[in-house]
Amino acid sequence: MIRMLSIPEEKIFICIFHLHKARFDIFTLRKEFTVICYEHPLNERIRTLLRLEDLFKRIDFFSAKDSPMQHHASLMTLFEALEITARADIKSDLLQELERQKQILEGMRKNPNISETALENVLENIQSTFRSMLEISGKVGEHLRDNEWLMTIKQRSSIPGGVCEFDLPSYHYWLSLDPALRRKDFNEWLAPLLPIRNAFGIVLYLLRSSGKTTQCIAQHGIFQQPSSDYMAHMLRVSVNEDFPCVPEISANKYALNIRFIPSQSGQRIKVYEKDVAFELTFCNL
Repeated sequence: MIRMLSIPEEKIFICIFHLHKARFDIFTLRKEFTVICYEHPLNERIRTLLRLEDLFKRIDFFSAKDSPMQHHASLMTLFEALEITARADIKSDLLQELERQKQILEGMRKNPNISETALENVLENIQSTFRSMLEISGKVGEHLRDNEWLMTIKQRSSIPGGVCEFDLPSYHYWLSLDPALRRKDFNEWLAPLLPIRNAFGIVLYLLRSSGKTTQCIAQHGIFQQPSSDYMAHMLRVSVNEDFPCVPEISANKYALNIRFIPSQSGQRIKVYEKDVAFELTFCNL
């Protein structure tokens, strides 16, 4: 997952929970340059959460627009998210992780290095989201799977060109409705998914906030590090946008390998030959 990070001119105070060190830090960032941040999950659970986050951002973006084609794109993306939640026990995994993080944070009370107000806010968010998750009956997205009209569209969408107006006249009618009416439907479809969104949002926030960053240089576009030197659930590689290259990341139980590949389109070409300075962040829950 790629993130554009543009740091504002004024100081930004960012509260970070270093969960693995059980402490709370506040640090200051100043604008120096714009970087592109590439996130690389190191297990299937984090990979699933990042995919859901990306899909829901696209759903929000397209559903907020007015054109029928943008709302079509939003609905197709919602079907993608539904497929992911059907393949994994998202609800159970998130409940377990929220409970685990709650226990970790509870142990930080009375720590003089921790802001009590910030800690209470995070704990309150976890507790309210946990309660909302418990109120979800059945599997995640069951209300969508029970909607016969939506499932007909989903089934036809798996066929190339299968959602033309002569295939699904009722869908063509829906797309011709006033945008506000279509958005009302989206809100109804998405509302039961809000606890899940809040839950993986909290988990990913805590994961990103736990990051330990080091300044690195990929000599002639290649960086390697033994796996014994790090422990992480996700990597973040931040590169100055002026570098015309992108990182290709692979990690296993033996080593971490990052190769920077020139960003030109077309056929894949050799490794970027110049040294590349970048920030490497290890994030661990």
